[in-house]
Formats: sequence, structure tokens, C-alpha cells
Amino acid sequence: MITNEKPQNTGLIQLQNIELSDIIPYIHWSFYFMAWRIPGKFEGIETACDCDSCKTGWLQKFSAKERPKAEEALKLFKDAQAMLREFRDKKVLKINASVGIYPAYAAQDDIVIIHNEKEYRIPTLRQQKPANDGFCYSLADFINPEGDYIGVFANTVLGVEEFADEYEKNDDVYSALIAKTLSDRIAEATAEWLHYKVRKEIWGYAPDEDENIEEMFKVHYRGIRPAVGYPSLPDQSIIFELDDLIKFDPTGIKLTENGAMYPTASVCGLYFAHPQSKYFMIGKIDEKQLIDYAERRNKSSEEMRKWLAANL
Repeated sequence: MITNEKPQNTGLIQLQNIELSDIIPYIHWSFYFMAWRIPGKFEGIETACDCDSCKTGWLQKFSAKERPKAEEALKLFKDAQAMLREFRDKKVLKINASVGIYPAYAAQDDIVIIHNEKEYRIPTLRQQKPANDGFCYSLADFINPEGDYIGVFANTVLGVEEFADEYEKNDDVYSALIAKTLSDRIAEATAEWLHYKVRKEIWGYAPDEDENIEEMFKVHYRGIRPAVGYPSLPDQSIIFELDDLIKFDPTGIKLTENGAMYPTASVCGLYFAHPQSKYFMIGKIDEKQLIDYAERRNKSSEEMRKWLAANL
């Protein structure tokens, strides 16, 4: 069993007022367009300046059928660029993050994280339908039972709600939506930037990794960062344990009783450095695993049904 490299830094690190200019290159514009229900890659869109010649030249790359969609995407992109300039010039946003790198070990399907001489047990679920390689995965598979390390992170974008409210008061709903949609993408871009920083510097298990953002978008790097509530870590209630580990308060993140984060432009999850770690979907689980998982979470089966409804 592989043991991940000893981190360059362990414990809790708070990052305050991260520069927006550092994050902008990490924005995945395809997902921004998808949020506006305009799917597509729209390659080279950033090279199409505002002059008619550049605009026409870029649009001609698309078929007549695709051109109206590309033209709409171009307008959304230009409006987003203008909004980013406004964010920067008016210092609208505050981008914060918390990162914790801690000793850990696997105990069957539980991940046990050690912090301040206390053990935090994070139960995980296991696939019941084998993946393409024939295995049924659990996130605990990527942590060595004999001793290892794991990362916990949360990042957020503050300030956009109040800013968007001003647009809405002036009946400019479109600009308010641009601001909110863009803040969601900035939060995800911050998570991408932060993960790179962790791999290369904070944990430092990939010190020679190049800053190739297009390759990062393809997940062509070592390690994974499953977010709470996503397919491999579907139990949203886990977020309360992660809050205990990395202290959301300094970032500005608040949790609702249902485990939702506010501001909504926030991301929280785990870092795994195992070379064979990969993303997967837990999918459906049976009653036996539900009961076992509830026992390991020290909760009733009825309560866990609420948190895992999509997996039952």
C-alpha cells in the first residue's frame, strides 16, 4: 500500500484576500456558458476582441447552425469580462480559503483524521456496482491503514450578493445574474488554483508540476479533491466535521442546518494524493450499507435516509 509523501506543511493554513488576478486564468468558461444553457467549448473566444473584424473572423469558425449560439456565447463572455473589470476596479470581492493537511489512516471504510491529538472519524460509502475495472471503490481506499496524510479545504467568494442586489434594485436583472454566475465560477476557479498550490507547495507532493491550466481542466495531475455532496462523497452532513477541522468562520462561510454553505459561491472537500486516486460515483446503496453507514456515523438510519436520499 502506498503512503503519500510527508507534507511540506501540516496543520491549518488560512488564506485571506486572495488576488482575483491570480484566479481569473483558472476560470473554466465552458461551465460558465453551461450555466446559461449554452453548452459548447467555444475555443479561442478570448482572442475575439471587440472589433468587428475579430468578431466576424471568430464566428466564421462555426457552422451556420452553430453561429447564433456562438454569438450569444461571445456576448456573455464580453459582458463577463466587463464584470470582472468592475469586480477588480471596485474591489467588490473578497476571496478566502482554509486548508488543513493532517495525518490520517484508513480503518476499513472509515478515514480517521488526527488533529490536535484528537481523532475525527469520517465514514465513507462504497460502490455496490463495480466500476469499469471491476472494483467497488471507497474514498478510504486511497488512504494507507498504516499511516498517511489527507487534506481538507474550503474556499469562498464574499461580496457578490450585496453587489448583485444593487443591480436588481435598478431593475438590471441580467447584470445581477452575470455577477452571481461569475462568482460561482470564481469559487470553482479558486478551488482549482488552491489545489495546484497544495500539490506544488503546501503539501508539495508534486513540486515539479507545471502550471498548465488546460491540463488541470482535464484532471491530468496527481490526486483528487472530491467536494462534499458530490458523487464520491454524497453525505452533505460530513461538512460539519470538516468545519471542526478547518474552521470556516475566518473564511466567512456559514452553514445552514442542512449543511448548505453561505455564500453559495463556496466549495469544500478533501484532498487525496494517492497516485491511483480517481473520481467515481457511489451510485445506489442497499439497506444493509445504509444501516452500517448510519452506525458508523452515530446517527439513526432514518436520519441518514434524509442525507442519502439520492443514493437509495
